[in-house]
Amino acid sequence: MKISRREMLENCIVRGSLVAGVAAMPANRLLAAWEDGEQMARKPTPSEVLGPFFKKGAPNVATLRQPGDPGFPLRVAGKVVNTRGDVVEGAWIDIWQANHEGRYDVVGYRYRAKLAVPAAGDYTVETVMPGHYEDRPAQHIHYMITAPGHKALVTQIYFATDTFIEGDVDKNYRKRNIAENRDLVRPVKLYEQGSPHAEVSFDIVLERA
Repeated sequence: MKISRREMLENCIVRGSLVAGVAAMPANRLLAAWEDGEQMARKPTPSEVLGPFFKKGAPNVATLRQPGDPGFPLRVAGKVVNTRGDVVEGAWIDIWQANHEGRYDVVGYRYRAKLAVPAAGDYTVETVMPGHYEDRPAQHIHYMITAPGHKALVTQIYFATDTFIEGDVDKNYRKRNIAENRDLVRPVKLYEQGSPHAEVSFDIVLERA
């Protein structure tokens, strides 16, 4: 039988196996302090607006880029966890973006997916760098994440290499009120050897409902 971390801590308190300075604290305060620390282990991913281009019914596919598609290849990968750092089970990620020319497919499902996140919590998406368009001049990818027992999250990611950022994320991430949070502007790794492509890491941290 799997024992939760709370149960393990309670057992340690009962058996007196915590270090002396900590064990001197009353059990209820010790549990509360531990739970507060656990809740703050990971900062929740900031939310963003849903935007006008969300579409239900996207396929559960991780490869959005088809052979021969124009645009610079991009891989986005990360993990879905909660604020304690535990893997979130049963998570689904809706992802949608413009193509390399800044156009959304509002008829079909190009550059759209609804991913079932595996039990390990890791996800990977193969796509292209989204293009710019007038209403939202920064390159971005939309996310909507749902999971049992957790608050739904709508957010976006942006790219530190974007010409819109002008090489200075701290100064320009809020230019034209595009991004609300600097953490959503992600570093980009560029690979020139073999098949040139970009990679971005984006972990998603959900709050419990």
